[in-house]
Amino acid sequence: MAKNALAHQPVGVAQLWIFMRRYFLFLFSTTLFFQGYGQIQNDSLAIVQLLERESLTWRMGDIEGHAACWQERPYGRILVATADGRAIDVPVSTIIDLPPTMFGNGGLAIHSNYKLSIGADRAWVSHDELSIDKFGKETSTYEMRMLEKVDGNWKLVGQSIIAFDPIKKDSKIDTTSHIQTVDITTGRIETILSLKEHFEAPNWHPDDYLIVNSRGKLFTLDLATKALKVLDSDFADKCNNDHGISPDSQWLAISHNDTSDPSPKLYKSAMYVMPISGGTPRKITDQVPSYWHGWSPDGKTLSYCAERIGNYDVYTIDINGGKEKRLTKTLGLDDGPEYSPDGKYIYFNSYRTGHMQIWRMRANGSKPEQLTFDENSNWFPHPSPDGKWIVYIAYTSDQKEAHLFGKQVKLRLMNLETKEIKDLTPEFFGGQGTINVPSWSPDSKKIAFVSYSIN
Repeated sequence: MAKNALAHQPVGVAQLWIFMRRYFLFLFSTTLFFQGYGQIQNDSLAIVQLLERESLTWRMGDIEGHAACWQERPYGRILVATADGRAIDVPVSTIIDLPPTMFGNGGLAIHSNYKLSIGADRAWVSHDELSIDKFGKETSTYEMRMLEKVDGNWKLVGQSIIAFDPIKKDSKIDTTSHIQTVDITTGRIETILSLKEHFEAPNWHPDDYLIVNSRGKLFTLDLATKALKVLDSDFADKCNNDHGISPDSQWLAISHNDTSDPSPKLYKSAMYVMPISGGTPRKITDQVPSYWHGWSPDGKTLSYCAERIGNYDVYTIDINGGKEKRLTKTLGLDDGPEYSPDGKYIYFNSYRTGHMQIWRMRANGSKPEQLTFDENSNWFPHPSPDGKWIVYIAYTSDQKEAHLFGKQVKLRLMNLETKEIKDLTPEFFGGQGTINVPSWSPDSKKIAFVSYSIN
């Protein structure tokens, strides 16, 4: 953007914003008389989705998709006021025809506080944006967008962006968790809730709520009301991010750090099953550590990652406990085992080649097959309920056998028929806790995940 930008002297950012707000309110009050309510609703949705798409295509480096959001006009301008008081004037032609090197480098954006003034073929929109780069750094802006309807479709023709530094009550550095969903067809990312606590690993219940964990406890998050409530797990107050809903939606498998276990091992995670509405968990595994990852389609078997004799492998066990069955025996970490909906395969990630990749095997452990072969460190494959896809998290640098928090990651989608892979998200700040467990919507159209920022 800076290539053709003209820097000017500092301007009164606050005065400029007050003027624009007043002008916007005038336009809003006069426009409502000329538009039917239903049409305004349709246009409002189309405009918001356009602004989200413009932001997302920028961050994903989608040159054609980003250019399609804009329309050049002789009177179109892009004005930017920086947080340190500078003003920058950028021609619209510049933003439409940017070279690839000037496109966004990953990260996510969260829009809020939309106010729209919509006419027959012109609209003004103001909103706030929280931009989070792939290292978790936050940038806040007030934005005013000017749009026109071109051949029946809304296009951006100009905008004003005012950056500011939010007032912080103290100098403490906090992690913010952004619980989000992504549509696998449109790529639209919706932020359900942002919390200044560390939340992890959403499961999606058919009754349209998520189950997440934070600081050893479990919570439910209603997708409609956004109400967050503690899920009673009785004594299990040291739950980690390996939990999941049974096929009949009546039970929840959890992994709880059992400090009473006499084992000298550092990690003492054991698997339990509890009622989905809360209650006292029933212990399944006798040995530690054991980390749940999958239910068989009939609900009779659990798959999990466990360390025995110094190596982490894939195991299965009956829902009533008993003797566990070891399915992998290769050197290196095998993790994240999850059944396909038909019960034919178990998908998992493995370091057996010296690089973390996605694999699958028959449900009895036979015929292992490698599915990814790239330079990313690929983790936690989750088959879709309809059996057509797997989604997984890719660390964009080699992490060896680690899957740490606070790294640069992206979600990727594999078509199981063609084996074609595409990016679902830009590169963002996440890792451990982002998508450790199954998080598909029941209709296989969306995926829930958690991204993070540091502020």
